[in-house]
This record gives sequence, structure tokens and C-alpha cells, in this order.
Amino acid sequence: MQPDRPPPVSAETADSQQARHAGLSLAVILTTVTLVVLDGAIANIALPSITHSFGVSAGDAVWIVTTYQLGVVVALLPCSAIGESVGGRKVYVSGVVLFTLASAACALAPNMPVLVSARFVQGLGGGAIMGLGAMMIRFTFRPELLAHALGWNAMMVALSSAAGPPVGAMILSVADWPWLFIVNIPIGALVILASRNLPRPSGSGRRLDGPSAALNTGFFVLLVLGADMAATRAIEGWAMLAVAAICLAALILRARRQEAPLIPIDLFRNGSFRYSVAASITCFSGQTLGYLALPFLIQHEMGRSIFTAGSVMMVWPLLVAATAPVSARLSKRMPTGLICAAGGSALALGLVVCGVWSSSDSLTPVVSGIVLCGVGFGLFQTANNQVLLLSAPKKRSGAAGGMQGTARLMGQTVGALAMSLLFDHAPDGLALKTALLLAAAFALCAAVISSIRWRHDRLVQSDSAP
Repeated sequence: MQPDRPPPVSAETADSQQARHAGLSLAVILTTVTLVVLDGAIANIALPSITHSFGVSAGDAVWIVTTYQLGVVVALLPCSAIGESVGGRKVYVSGVVLFTLASAACALAPNMPVLVSARFVQGLGGGAIMGLGAMMIRFTFRPELLAHALGWNAMMVALSSAAGPPVGAMILSVADWPWLFIVNIPIGALVILASRNLPRPSGSGRRLDGPSAALNTGFFVLLVLGADMAATRAIEGWAMLAVAAICLAALILRARRQEAPLIPIDLFRNGSFRYSVAASITCFSGQTLGYLALPFLIQHEMGRSIFTAGSVMMVWPLLVAATAPVSARLSKRMPTGLICAAGGSALALGLVVCGVWSSSDSLTPVVSGIVLCGVGFGLFQTANNQVLLLSAPKKRSGAAGGMQGTARLMGQTVGALAMSLLFDHAPDGLALKTALLLAAAFALCAAVISSIRWRHDRLVQSDSAP
């Protein structure tokens, strides 16, 4: 008598199980991404409480934010490379574990140096999550569903950015600042338990190139510190930026001799990838420059309250969140290059409206401009990320995801540095107007680059057609 065999699984049941598994995987990824983004935004509102608790200056407290961002950017490319080597899931989950443990260390920090150090480690965990999140999404979803998953990811990033200050204020209204970090612990623990639903891409077995990792760390540390220092201590700041440029040049020269380098110049041979990275850097430069200038414009030049400025600015990320899924649906019906060009153009137009037609009498022009900015950025970001990820071979998804995060942070650094320089060398009113017009120029560059990519993709398709 033969043993009973399990009944065969129907195609419908298999599809249902696959969809359920993909949904659980996406829920884990979105939760971790939300933690990382929210923690970057939520700490800002706690800085006054922390300065009072530890008896330090406001300038010292800013390092709580800066070191976290530094940890994220330093970890992006190395963690992506390690993920490709040993398997993305292992490094991704390790990032969640590190982020959760560092959150506990932040909550228990007895003084400012310990808190700043713990925030840096927390940022390293966040960098592993952000660097390999795109890889996890790509190995979870079929290509035809990838745009929707990336749209959900962009929506959660935007909502988390918008929710950071109010969530932080709610927690601080009933508890002390350590609770901003304590709340991460149970969420992180649940994510670790649920991580079995994540895909398990196999690793290539390549060893991490230590000198390249050191050059990468030197470049980003000097870039972030130099950009932060350039406005107040120009000689030291610009010297750091010069050494950062040398580190980047050495990293690129080293990468040219490698098959799968830390900085993925092998992927830059693909025109779609190359144009998408360039468009991402310029678009995030414009977005950051505009996002920094607008609160000053609304409060200082238009004489509105902080609450009004915050309420108006929240329109931007909320519209990004609402538009991201629309961009994903459009990418199935029309070329992504055109979607990105339209999004960059709308962002540029919105920034011009804010810079040229703002007045103290009415908020309507600024609100209208911010609406255009939110819609334009939402259209651009989802479609551009889709192309950036899909233009790389699947086995190099980790490098593509790391480069996606790196391009974003490089653009944000350029935007922040430009704003600092304008504040230092121009009267406030002129600096703000100039910043918004410069931001529009960056966004327009992203639109032009996207148009060039569209033409490039058409030529490639026509050449490959039989």
C-alpha cells in the first residue's frame, strides 16, 4: 500500500499563495523603510528636549541628526556589495537587528557622546535596509508588478517624511525623548520575526574590497562634514570637500579594474542606468533646495506662523504619496522617460511659481506651486527608480539599490550645500528667490536628462528589433 500523497496544488492556489507571500514580504520591507525614514525625521523635533536633558548647545545637538545621516550614506554601497556576496536577506535582516539594538542604546544613552555614537550605528543599520530594500522588492515581484511595489515604497517614504514631526510631537507630549527610540524596539522585533517571508537571493561569493570600502567611507564622511562646515569654516570645509573628491577619483580608478566594483561603474555602461542616476541626483538637488528654502520664504518673507508653514509644507509629501501609485500605473501605458520628464518639468514649474509669484498678501501662489512640486516629484521618483533598478542585471540588484540611495543622498547634499552658500553670500530675500530658481533649474535638468533617456531607449529598441 502506497503512502498517501498530498493533492496537487492548482494554478489558482499557487498564484494565491505566491501573492500572499509577496504581500507579506512587501509589508516587512515597507515597515523597515518606514522605521528608517521616520527615525531620520522624528529626531529633529526632540533636539530642544535633548539639549536641555544633557546640558549641551543646539549646535552640538544637531550632530544627533548629522551622524545618523552619515551612518546611512556610509553603509549604502558596502552593505549592497556584501548583500550581493552572501545573500541580500542576511544583510537586510542584520541591518534590522543592528538598527533595533542601536535604538535601545539611544534610549539608554547617559550622555551626548554615547547618543551620537549610537545614532551613527543606527544609521549603519538603516543604510543596510535602504541599500538592499530595492533588491528585496525586485526578488519578490515579477517585472510587471515591480512598478506598483516601487510606487508603494515611494508612497511610504513620503508619508513617513510627512509624519515624522507630528508623530514626534505626539510622543513628546506624553513621554520623554528616549521613547522616540524605545518605540522602534517592538516594531523591529516583529519585523525580525516576520523576516522569514523575505526572498532569499543567493550570493555570488565575492569578497568585499576593503580599500574600496575605506575610500567610500572617506568620501562620504568628508563630503557630509565638509558640506556642513563649508558655510561657517570655509577653509576647513572646502579642504574636506577637495579630499573627498580625491577619494572619489581614487575609488573610480580602482573600480575600473574590477568586474563587480563597489561603486558600480560596470552598470554605468548601460545608458538607461547612467541617465537615471544623473536625473536622480539633479532632481533630488532641486527638491532639497526647494524644501529648505520654502519654510524660510513662508515665515520670514511672507510673515506667516510656524504652524502655517508646517501645514503648507506637508502638502508636498502627501501629494508625493498620492501620486506615486499613479506614476506606477502610467508606466505600464507610456514610456517612463516621458513620465520622468513631465514630473521634472512640473517640479520646476512649481518652484518657479513659488519663487516668482509669492507675495505677503496671499498664500495661493505658494500653495499652487507646492501642489505642482508634490505631483511632479511623485511622478518622477517612482518611474525613475523603476528604470534605475530594472536596467541592472538581477544579480546586480544590490548595487543598483545602493546606487539609488547614494544618488538620492548626493543630491540632497548638493541642495543643502547650495542653500548654505546662498545664505552666506546673499541677503535673505534674494537668497530665497535665487534658491528656488536654482532648484527649478536642477529639476529642469532632470527633465531634460529623462527626455534624453527616452530617446536613447527608443534607439536601443529600434536597433534590437528584427
